[in-house]
Amino acid sequence: MIVVGLNHHSVPLQVLERMTVSRERMPKALHDLTGRDNLSEAVVLSTCNRTEVYAQVERFHGAVGEVRDFFGELGSLPPEDFADHLYTFHDAAAVAHLFTVAAGLDSAVLGESEILGQVKGAWEMGAAEGATGPVLNMLFRHALEVGKRVRTETGLSRRLTSLSQAAVALAAQRLGSLEDRRVLVLGAGETGERMVASLAAAGVGEVLVANRTPDRAEAVAARVGGRALRLSALPDALAEVDVLLTSTGASSVLVDHGDLEPVVRARGGRPLLIVDVAVPRDVDPGAADLPGVTLLDMDDLRAFAERGVPERRREVARVRDLIDDEVSRYREAVTARQVAPLVTALRERAEEVRTRELRRLGRRLDPAQRAAVDDVTRTVMAKLLHEPSVRLKEAAGSPRGERLSEALRELFDL
Repeated sequence: MIVVGLNHHSVPLQVLERMTVSRERMPKALHDLTGRDNLSEAVVLSTCNRTEVYAQVERFHGAVGEVRDFFGELGSLPPEDFADHLYTFHDAAAVAHLFTVAAGLDSAVLGESEILGQVKGAWEMGAAEGATGPVLNMLFRHALEVGKRVRTETGLSRRLTSLSQAAVALAAQRLGSLEDRRVLVLGAGETGERMVASLAAAGVGEVLVANRTPDRAEAVAARVGGRALRLSALPDALAEVDVLLTSTGASSVLVDHGDLEPVVRARGGRPLLIVDVAVPRDVDPGAADLPGVTLLDMDDLRAFAERGVPERRREVARVRDLIDDEVSRYREAVTARQVAPLVTALRERAEEVRTRELRRLGRRLDPAQRAAVDDVTRTVMAKLLHEPSVRLKEAAGSPRGERLSEALRELFDL
């Protein structure tokens, strides 16, 4: 099993946003991956901080090359533009990486809670498309357990622990306060919905919600007594609000430099703060050059979140110990599942030999003799195989267990 990916640590935002897989493109991506020669199962985890491919593979090097090619096709980039930024983990290291991601240790906002839902969603999408099998299903089920343990047994997820909370806190810090401010939220997905909830808690004067689907915008706005807008009403709204928070899943820019020029003129010198946490970005980076416009993106949000985590950082060592324990537990479970069919195969092989020899002697034995020989050979076989079976199960999950399993396969051609 491998994971190959890139994230906010390994590549600049402009590269990462080209590698994002939208929900609409996900089915095609999964079928593309599992249709390659060396990949038998696949899950794609694509968030604002990372795009990673988890895969059960036939050949390690061939599979890594195929995933690299997938990334190149995804971003329309030659391998030399991103290959050095890809990270690859194999077997136990891949398991540890997923558990670290699910725990929130690898997020821009340390300990953030949203990633666990994203991991679950990626797995569910893979399963729905028939891209997962016994290996990845077991792995992702365990990863969700790890994420829940971290959040209930450690203090990693205290206080500011979501992207949406951080975006609202960053806006509040830049303006001094959001009280009595008018804020427009562009995007009513999970992140946008959480932003709206955080804005209500921050005491904003008015919340406006714009979304591609008007019904969704109305539902989200209604929860906080806000107002829903159609996307066509964006220019007029931008001329009036103090803050724009944006987090859609669009694959291209929704607000470009040209859209904002008349807005800036209509504002008559009043400043506009934009916090764009979408990947790919919703707002043209060139908008930062317009007078009165302050544009913040994921890089700014990461820097802001990094400054506020000293207390949660003290929990990191405890979380890493928990992850190490869970990796060991997962490997034991995997090996135990592998041992069970191996023990069954050994017993079947012995039974095959026993019954073949019994048939060969059949003509020389009367019924009573045949029954006696059948009984004694069955008993002898059971006694001979009992101790090896017990030893193998007891050693499951350990290096010794792996050595014993490999020896049995080699000696008995299982």
